[in-house]
Amino acid sequence: MKPKRSLGLLLTLSALMAMTSLSTDIYLPAMPAMEQAMGGNAELTVTGFLIGFALAQLVWGPVSDRIGRKIPLFVGLVLFTIGSAGCALSQTMEAVVFWRVFQALGACVGPMLSRAMIRDLYAGTQAAQMLSTLVIMMAVAPIIGPLLGGVLLKFSSWHAIFWLLAAVGIALAVAVLRLPETLPANKRSRAPLSQSFRQYAALTANRRFMRHTLALTFFYMAAYAFIVGSPFVYIEFFGVSPAHYGWLFGVNIVGVVALSFANKYLLRRFSLTSLLSVSSLIALAFALGLAAVTYCNAGGLRAVVALMFGVFSMNGIIAACATAAALDAVPPQNAGAASALLGSLQYGSGTVSSLLLTAFSSGTAWPMGWIIALFCAVSAVFANVGRE
Repeated sequence: MKPKRSLGLLLTLSALMAMTSLSTDIYLPAMPAMEQAMGGNAELTVTGFLIGFALAQLVWGPVSDRIGRKIPLFVGLVLFTIGSAGCALSQTMEAVVFWRVFQALGACVGPMLSRAMIRDLYAGTQAAQMLSTLVIMMAVAPIIGPLLGGVLLKFSSWHAIFWLLAAVGIALAVAVLRLPETLPANKRSRAPLSQSFRQYAALTANRRFMRHTLALTFFYMAAYAFIVGSPFVYIEFFGVSPAHYGWLFGVNIVGVVALSFANKYLLRRFSLTSLLSVSSLIALAFALGLAAVTYCNAGGLRAVVALMFGVFSMNGIIAACATAAALDAVPPQNAGAASALLGSLQYGSGTVSSLLLTAFSSGTAWPMGWIIALFCAVSAVFANVGRE
């Protein structure tokens, strides 16, 4: 690819990768206000999004392996825009949940096909370096999202947040039309779609693929426990304002960006599996500290923020290395299906975090702390057992 086009591709893929974070993080400060305005459980809007996000990927993955990446990307962004507008027009929590599911049917194509397109173009360590670059560039979404959501709440209602997402969907759809197709016709799957869907069974039998996928999946379950639980822990338990919450949430992304930068250089000296192993153990150490201070109610807000910073920062290494190692275990013509299964497990499992937080809600921080520690422990097991 020409350098100019390569830069344009990188910027667009970064924005597409950020769709999941932006779609959820931007309205986190509004969740308590949404409950006050409409009643119901705002956490279910996250659960509904993750369910739609997980299931739709299983369809889009094989389709993209068969017809290429651009058409599914464009159609997905149209669905995302319609779903965002539906959320903005909703007057009940049930309607928001419905449109969040619809929104997710399109949102999933962004991160899923961004990973597949990187696999189309790169492999192994080079793919991990490119993914680290995407993580750095997409990290602006979790920083700006809650801050922007908090600012919008000052001047308007939560409806404005979803109108902004609809505008983002339109802008990305236009950008996708300018992208090159990364999967040429001679490399596309020629198998019938019914057979393509059966690839998932073969992928689950691929031990190398599944080990790295599950290491990432359980780490993201821990991350989603924080994403879903933190608005209530910070705003309601610790009394933080919605605007201040955005800053406390965004500080975690500074660590992700720093470690993503570091990961690009560490990959020149260490293997994917070594970096994944060590980073998962570091995340576990911080998570156990978080579980202890939240259970004992020691250290207050500062301790929770500091320890969560340690856990969340490891995403800068874990996400890139686990994704690259998993996709490197499958042939290029199956990269779409592999990326779909990885993404489906990665984000769909976040519903477990949401449901556990709802079930064990106590009005304190300890359920969030212990759920994060539990999932970090399982992630570390998959990252370290059976290493090549």
